[in-house]
Amino acid sequence: MDITKSIFTEDWPMATNYGNNEPSSTKPHNRDWIITRRVFLRASVGTLGGLALAPLSCAPQLICRARRATAKFGIVTDTHYANADTVGTRFYRHSLDKLAECVELMNAKKVDFLIELGDFKDQNNPPVEQKTTAYLLAVERVFQRFNGPTYHVLGNHDEDSISKSQFLANVENTNIDPGCSYYSFDLSGLHSVVLDANYTTDGSNYNHGNFDWTDANIAPDELDWLKHDLAAARGPVIVFIHQLLDGTGSYYVRNAADVRQVLQESGKVLAVFQGHYHEGSYSLIESIHYYTLKATVEGPGPQDNSYAIVEVLPDGTITVTGHRKAVSKHLAPAAQL
Repeated sequence: MDITKSIFTEDWPMATNYGNNEPSSTKPHNRDWIITRRVFLRASVGTLGGLALAPLSCAPQLICRARRATAKFGIVTDTHYANADTVGTRFYRHSLDKLAECVELMNAKKVDFLIELGDFKDQNNPPVEQKTTAYLLAVERVFQRFNGPTYHVLGNHDEDSISKSQFLANVENTNIDPGCSYYSFDLSGLHSVVLDANYTTDGSNYNHGNFDWTDANIAPDELDWLKHDLAAARGPVIVFIHQLLDGTGSYYVRNAADVRQVLQESGKVLAVFQGHYHEGSYSLIESIHYYTLKATVEGPGPQDNSYAIVEVLPDGTITVTGHRKAVSKHLAPAAQL
């Protein structure tokens, strides 16, 4: 099968049980999806197009001043890589090859940046911290074959037998302080916001498996940061998160309604891209699109892979071009809804 072939129409299936400790759930709507190009050399210091890069920070990082005709980025999620036996429909060992295919296409299409939406790696049963770290390093090496800026969203499995700080110390978020689990950056005329919902209800970090995956929250300090970050944003906003914001239930952020209110009140957010729910989904709430990408780990072969290219046009139109099992969708701007 040609890896550049896109799927342009597909209905969302109902959820199924993924094995491990994650029960089945029901997702709201079933609908449709799309994205563009240009590669910036990965750098933490130096200049790009005559514009000096800011020091590492959790604050927005300005990488490109001008708004191009179209912004284009790649998304992939839930690779769950581990040298572990298959459990149910999760083929952990196959994720390196699937991710390599994704990165190869992203390089060929010259997308502006590549972001993974969480659950980047997994673990053995019983877990061994040293092995878990080795799996993280292995999948990150493949991810870093991308010839441009790379970014990570924290998922619950990313803290299964290591800490957030351990995860962040072993991955590269281009020009972002490695101590930041949530952050924002400006690139290709877009303001991108990366959220971390891996906090328990009492505000504690997920840490070495010490969490309930159904208890995902945006902590008060992060929510306050989000309000200020959106207020200062100078362009259209795209939000990335692992757990879902567009409903209630096991797969959703518990205070999702509070987060949505902040996004809606800003008047700047075009879309939210999510992972976590392996079947994928889509919904539209208050003129904001919520697109959940299908998981990479599901299924044994290349035909079961899932990744997408997202293009954002100057008028706010978003096109998601899904590859392999990922769903393609055309997302109209608020003015056309």
